[in-house]
Amino acid sequence: MMDPDDVTIREQNFHSQVREYIICFLLFTILYTISYFIITKYKRKPDDHEDEDAIVNRISLFLCTFTLAVSAGAVLLLPFSIISNEILLSFPQTYYIQWLNGSLIRGLWNLVSLFSNLSLFVLMPFAYFFLESEGFAGSKKGIKARILETLVMLILLGLLILGIVWVASALIDNDAASMESLYDLWEFYLPYLYSCISLMGGLLLLLCTPVGLSRMFTVMGQLLVKPTILEDLDEQIYCVGLQEEALKRRFNGAYMTSHLKYNSEDLEQELDRVRSKKSKLERRKKASAWERNLVYPVVMLILLAGTAISVLLVAFNILALLVDETAMPKGSQELGLGKASLSAFGFVGAAIEIILIFYLMVSSVVGFYSLRFFADLAPTKDDTTMTKIIGNCVSILVLSSALPVMSRTLGITRFDLLGDFGRFNWLGNFYIVVSYNLLFAVVTTLCLIRKFTSAVREELLQAFGLNNLHLSNRTQDTEKVLHSANGHQKSF
Repeated sequence: MMDPDDVTIREQNFHSQVREYIICFLLFTILYTISYFIITKYKRKPDDHEDEDAIVNRISLFLCTFTLAVSAGAVLLLPFSIISNEILLSFPQTYYIQWLNGSLIRGLWNLVSLFSNLSLFVLMPFAYFFLESEGFAGSKKGIKARILETLVMLILLGLLILGIVWVASALIDNDAASMESLYDLWEFYLPYLYSCISLMGGLLLLLCTPVGLSRMFTVMGQLLVKPTILEDLDEQIYCVGLQEEALKRRFNGAYMTSHLKYNSEDLEQELDRVRSKKSKLERRKKASAWERNLVYPVVMLILLAGTAISVLLVAFNILALLVDETAMPKGSQELGLGKASLSAFGFVGAAIEIILIFYLMVSSVVGFYSLRFFADLAPTKDDTTMTKIIGNCVSILVLSSALPVMSRTLGITRFDLLGDFGRFNWLGNFYIVVSYNLLFAVVTTLCLIRKFTSAVREELLQAFGLNNLHLSNRTQDTEKVLHSANGHQKSF
């Protein structure tokens, strides 16, 4: 017979595993529901009738929702782990938080890593090929034919990627041990491939985050009401109103006069731009004094403080890397959760780290869509195709999967990477880590300097009314000439 103590331990382990599965399922359900509402908000509305394409779009929608939920889980990994460590440190013997343990945190990291690989290498390519497939020529059309074509394309793509990785590995490490490890698919190929994807994601974050940190000031400036300094809003509204009336008359004349060659689409875009400018000026005029003079400066100071703290932490991390080997980012197999605080400032420092991690993620997304190469990928409300949604989900997944690695590499947090996130080969390279920190600090500083110098110059020109001296040719033509219905010109 078995010892009663062994039975009790087995029961405890069983209940702990069931509890962890339930918690992971509930967390993923919440993220999946939120992701579904986000995607359906931007997805182009389908037709009412049910057909083959509608079924394919629905399957692709579910796969994209799964990928976006995994991306949200990757973003929340570090904040959830940091706050869990501080809670266990503050309440070590509390019964109601016994479910919050190292096994749960490690399981979450492993699940996010697994689902990230699954989404990036299987689900998203399947969704794209399934959406574009029509079935092989000569075969019977239908869902089965499209699935067969998609599976064939996935196999060919997998063989192509494995061949590229094999050749790249052989060129980099041309020794017997490395060549032998190339035949191990599960233990070498997939971790090595995900390590390369993570490095690409880290480089993409290095490109997007500094741009986003400087772009955040512009975005918040568009959402908030700026203070009125040396500006006459009534005069600006009057001038914009005259421009709007002139464009309306010219737009109507272009439609009524057939022999004049005017581009009505350009006139319509110009009219929309003037109307948008007029609505912004009217909003600034209707805003209260505290909204103009208090909210905007406070938000700008918060953004500036967050950016400055991030750059300072990176600078301190560079110094630590030069003098201390333990500052190198590394993976950890033993998670000492609740034993010591990760920040010298305790709970306040941990809260600042969490805020900075979210701030960097939002900035990276803003910077990603601000780049010219990815600007066309930005989603539009109720008018985004499934192909573009797939591209957005893949981009967000790559950025979010690299966020924990970037946060640890830059020294934003001292929480060691768990699971496959700590197995990346390039994390142990001193020169790559130091160069990454230096590039982030230098590029972020240069972007901020350029942003603030240009912003100050524009504000000064606007305050003294000098910005109206350089009007575009389209606006000058609008103010000079109005076309009547019979085609004759009327000058002001």
